[in-house]
Amino acid sequence: MRESRRVFYLCLLTFFVKCSTLEEIKAKPGDDVTLQCQGPRQGAIELLEWSKHDLKDYVFYFRDERSYENFQHPAFHGRVELRDPQMKDGDMSVILKNVNIKDTGTYECYVGDKLITVNHLTVTDSTWTCTGLSVSVLSIAAVVGLVIFGKL
Repeated sequence: MRESRRVFYLCLLTFFVKCSTLEEIKAKPGDDVTLQCQGPRQGAIELLEWSKHDLKDYVFYFRDERSYENFQHPAFHGRVELRDPQMKDGDMSVILKNVNIKDTGTYECYVGDKLITVNHLTVTDSTWTCTGLSVSVLSIAAVVGLVIFGKL
């Protein structure tokens, strides 16, 4: 019986740690979000690519000091721009405007062929978040633990 309790609490702890360390951007439909990317601070950027895991086309494509919308996936036309068009201090972050549920996913920032940053965006109407859920589960687990261990 004690072993099963240990397994239960270990699983609960693993769930909480995973949720609390997950780096993710949360947004509601219609929001504008910034996908962060910090690249080299000096030198001209010859090639910057923002991609989304489940798409063949780019989210944003920048080469030779200009962006190319014809390489973008149609869902992102007119909705993505550099936060700082001069990319001062290596800021290659992009602003994704008017997000929707279909924008949920993992985005990668590449400079040349080097992966610089990974962002995970979750777009949802729900107010339940990983943190809120984990706090609720931990509160319930604490009460159950007190009841169980209090009787021993």
